[in-house]
Amino acid sequence: MKLYVFNPDTDMALANNEENYMAPASACRMAQDLALLPVWYAQPGSAVLAPSAYNADYLQKMKQLFPLSVQLVTEPELPDYAESQIVPWGWNRAFRKRMQKAGIAQHKLPTEAELRECRMLSSRAYGMALAMTFELNKPLKCVCGRHFLISGEGEEFCVPDIVDDFKDGYLFKSVWSGSGKGLRWCRRGLTKSTADWCRRELVNHGALILEPIYKKEGDFAMEFYSNGRGKVLFSGYSHFITDEKGVYRGNMLVSNEEVEQWILRYIPLEAFVCIRGYLQKVIEGIYGRYYSGPMGIDMMICPDQRGYPYAIYPHVEINVRMTMGMVARQLYDNFVAPGSKGIFNVDNFPSAEALRTQHEQDMRDYPLIVEEGRIVSGYLALVPVTPQSRYRAYVRVEVC
Repeated sequence: MKLYVFNPDTDMALANNEENYMAPASACRMAQDLALLPVWYAQPGSAVLAPSAYNADYLQKMKQLFPLSVQLVTEPELPDYAESQIVPWGWNRAFRKRMQKAGIAQHKLPTEAELRECRMLSSRAYGMALAMTFELNKPLKCVCGRHFLISGEGEEFCVPDIVDDFKDGYLFKSVWSGSGKGLRWCRRGLTKSTADWCRRELVNHGALILEPIYKKEGDFAMEFYSNGRGKVLFSGYSHFITDEKGVYRGNMLVSNEEVEQWILRYIPLEAFVCIRGYLQKVIEGIYGRYYSGPMGIDMMICPDQRGYPYAIYPHVEINVRMTMGMVARQLYDNFVAPGSKGIFNVDNFPSAEALRTQHEQDMRDYPLIVEEGRIVSGYLALVPVTPQSRYRAYVRVEVC
């Protein structure tokens, strides 16, 4: 049996790299509030690890509306599932220790060597290998995007002269982080606080990433599944939204065809087909034999300065784990009625009362209509909203 676990702190745990890592309170709150989220993407006949309080009742209600063939497992019950295949949001040393202490058989968990490899594959520094292949492939049209690796020990920090060529500013990225975290934006030069942050990154990790800031028309991702035996399969598109600081703000619930049509408003079909085919071939070589599981490649469509009106930045982020884009793809494909579309989002609130108020308002404003196990229109919280909840995952759907 597959046992799914939502551990959204995995990027922070990879950066820390200690098996005794303790997530900050906000990440713990998010993990608890959204523990049941995997029921929407778990394979039929599998289980999801979550506390029984509120989640059990919520799951039973959802099973009356949707074809969900998933069961709930609590942490004290894990010894009874010692031989299960654990499917987390992402692997790290702290999560492995948690599962081992809870009763999962050691041979069902990755080894220390496998976790070291997973951490390496998840780093932005390793992801630069993908960017380099695009830079070397000159015949590819309508492609943009550059990354620069800065290494050092942190005694002093100076901005490289190359930033003088970045007319819209530049940003620094931590080697390990995700979902718009670990970024420092420099639109008007380097501030002291950012310079201090860069020094800390160099002291802690020995490297950081420098990139130009690009104007963009929008964000999307290509979602893949790597089988760990050299084959990487295309799983679909994700059309998502970010704020001005690159933080994830939700996904469009639309068909793959609609995302493709949006992309082709900017990029010629021939160029786009070449980019997608080349990307899949390259990630098979870089990740295909070393990682098994879902992965998402975040991209942007940007105005181009090299002869094309627009170009694709095809390697903004490489997420070697489960992604919100993959969740959105599964939600649309499996639970949204034909002829409808919507949004999927995860948000948080300053208090449980504020979340409850918004949740009740959304239920009134967008009454849920479900037909034959699919959402026609309305608002649905994808996890129970409890008296303690500060985070929610939800969809809002409308008829096209």
